[in-house]
Amino acid sequence: MDSRTSEEGAAIRRRRECLACGLRFTTYERLEEVPFVVIKRSGHREPFERAKVVAGLQAAGKNRPLSRSLLEQIAAEVEESLRLEGSEVTSQQVGLAVLEALRGRDHVAYLRFASVYKGFTDAGDFQREAGLLTKLTTPKTGRAAGTQL
Repeated sequence: MDSRTSEEGAAIRRRRECLACGLRFTTYERLEEVPFVVIKRSGHREPFERAKVVAGLQAAGKNRPLSRSLLEQIAAEVEESLRLEGSEVTSQQVGLAVLEALRGRDHVAYLRFASVYKGFTDAGDFQREAGLLTKLTTPKTGRAAGTQL
């Protein structure tokens, strides 16, 4: 008889009528959310929490020019990319996705996050990771093979 959205667009409310007895009733159709699970190193499974990703990003980005809205956006991008992998991901996949998202945005936050995620133990770990970071992000200069000036 009638259909409209409800619950801020998260459901469809339908007004129906039974063809046999003529009684009217209301049904609600909602999207069934697929659980998204993170498998920890210990093997323990827990639901993915975007707030934990944001908290890690905030810690890595402390005193850096990264707004709260940008950190939320990064966490949403990480979650979206991981959901494409399936309904279960490892904590390692989450950490790598966060590192990848930080790589092009803020090198200091990247190194801070990497230091915790990868368990840096000395300054050499920082130097090695910083070297890899600049090697991967610095554009190559000079002439390409076969070009003329």
